[in-house]
Amino acid sequence: MIQITLYIALFVIKSIDGRTIDQYSHRREQLIQEEIASSLGGRIVLNNEEKTANGILMYWKNKEIDESFHNPAYFNFSRHYFTYKKYMETSKVYQIVRKMPKGAALHVHSSAMLHEDNLLQLTYEDHLYACYTNNDLSLRFSDTVPVRPCPVKWSLLTELRNASGDVTAFDQELKKHLTMYTENVKDFDSDINNVWKRFNQVYTVVKSLIGYRPVREKFFYAALKNFYNDNVMYVEIRSGLHQLHELNGTLHDKMYLAQLYRDVASKFKEDYPDFQGVKLIMTRHRTVDLNQLREALDVARQLKRDMPKMFAGFDLVGQEDLGKPLIDFLPELTKAKNEMDFFFHGGETNWYGTPTDENLFDAILLGAKRIGHAYALVKHPSLLVSVKQKDIALEVNVISNAVLALVRDVRNHPLATYLALGLPVVLSSDDPGSWGAAPLSHDFYVAFVAVASKHADLRMLKQLAINSIRYSALNENEKIQSFKMFNHHWNRFIKDIIKHDKQR
Repeated sequence: MIQITLYIALFVIKSIDGRTIDQYSHRREQLIQEEIASSLGGRIVLNNEEKTANGILMYWKNKEIDESFHNPAYFNFSRHYFTYKKYMETSKVYQIVRKMPKGAALHVHSSAMLHEDNLLQLTYEDHLYACYTNNDLSLRFSDTVPVRPCPVKWSLLTELRNASGDVTAFDQELKKHLTMYTENVKDFDSDINNVWKRFNQVYTVVKSLIGYRPVREKFFYAALKNFYNDNVMYVEIRSGLHQLHELNGTLHDKMYLAQLYRDVASKFKEDYPDFQGVKLIMTRHRTVDLNQLREALDVARQLKRDMPKMFAGFDLVGQEDLGKPLIDFLPELTKAKNEMDFFFHGGETNWYGTPTDENLFDAILLGAKRIGHAYALVKHPSLLVSVKQKDIALEVNVISNAVLALVRDVRNHPLATYLALGLPVVLSSDDPGSWGAAPLSHDFYVAFVAVASKHADLRMLKQLAINSIRYSALNENEKIQSFKMFNHHWNRFIKDIIKHDKQR
């Protein structure tokens, strides 16, 4: 009798434990699904073909993450971007992401759009003079020896190249001035200011190369072609509209460069009719004084008046930690905020409670349509709420933040939090030419595999592309047209994933 009673008691306990474990497991799964649903793209409903494609994509994503988890020799996201950059091309996920229609790139600086291989081709143009001084290089197109100061002497680059004895080696050395990319990542173990110094050196050399009007035309067309080949259908460029020159030294005014961008973009659209175009965000460096800012805003006003279809808005650029905060320019920015849209850089810093991260407060109060980087936003909970309520998009540039020394292990990037909270994120690439990144695919891949949840799937990628159109400076009719084109390319992309998987 006692044995029977014990048996019944054990059976009851086991049954209760089983139910408890089942209930716990069910509730646990519920919480996970609720979190996924509230994340970016979590509420998108996929059709049957998209579900099939998603299954293929997630098979490869899970496989790559599991391999990286157990054997981080190659895709070790705790190391510098330059150490795993070259392995991306072998990734199945990257190959899918590269073919994916990405919508728009909304945060791109015009002088840093083009890959160093393309820049090197431009150095083969005639009449290019070079001034080599130790590790510094200046370039200038001219029909005579440039009158600008050079500590040694100006020499035609073609003559230097031909006299080198090894053109390949010469070009490899020349490329070091056109990109920050290096396999010796120890160069980037120094402080953030030295990294920015290196970035500014590259920017200055490239700027000297593309200051010549015909070369700037070729540069911009080639840059648009690279973005187009990376399945980007629309680009918003940031530019301070520097003066271009002719071979004889004739200088054009700032408006000329805006017109050049417009004309080249128009020509590109004729050649590639499914490309949706380019708009311009006028910029000024954040080290300027109030008078210089006032002049820049006047140029922006003229742009809006003379080229309303081309003009998008205004921004202040440069290393945010060492530049002036937005509040220093408050009088002029307050006057202008009802005349033009703002797309301010804000919070591109690791500091907390400083004028740099507090630029975020001013960007929001001044009515910015989007905030560039917003890296420090994660430390300001009230602003996180405000951004979501006001529907202010965050222009996140993961690889830029990694290269420019804000984050080493991209898995710790605050984008992970922004995605989990379902904030209005748009991914962009900032200055992809400066570090040899793809126009947008590298940022999408790193965000998808290294930053986002392992559960994040095709829905997140689709939402990011949708956001890039939704939060762009396109007008409503342009957005409708862009969404139609995007949907057409997206459906073709989904079929392509399924087709190639069957061939595997």
